[in-house]
Amino acid sequence: MKSYTEYITICTDKHYDIINITPRVEQALAKSGIKEGLCLVNSMHITSSVFINDNERGLHADFLKWVEKLAPYGIDKYQHNLTGEDNGDAHLKRTIMGREVVVAVTKGQLDFGPWETIFYGEFDGQRNKRILIKIIGE
Repeated sequence: MKSYTEYITICTDKHYDIINITPRVEQALAKSGIKEGLCLVNSMHITSSVFINDNERGLHADFLKWVEKLAPYGIDKYQHNLTGEDNGDAHLKRTIMGREVVVAVTKGQLDFGPWETIFYGEFDGQRNKRILIKIIGE
């Protein structure tokens, strides 16, 4: 069995954002040479997430609106923010949207269902954050 590791660094222009990272994951898969196996993609920061869903702009706006309703930004609302931080909401949003995805690799391709796409969700942006891509297989 082989393994391949790659890191992506993302810095968003916005505080909240959703970015399609599927092409970058596909590039890493091609570099790996792995034809059959599994591909793990995870955010290495506790205020951002990686998830799979449809690549539709309205849906992305709905996600951001939904998580903002569940965990609104507000410096005085979270115990975490009493430590001098202001991103307690971002930690909760990450928990809701998830840390990572695992996708099967079949014949050298990500084996998605219809409309599936890998996204990076940013909830405390405008600074560098890393994403891990780990591919294992043959």
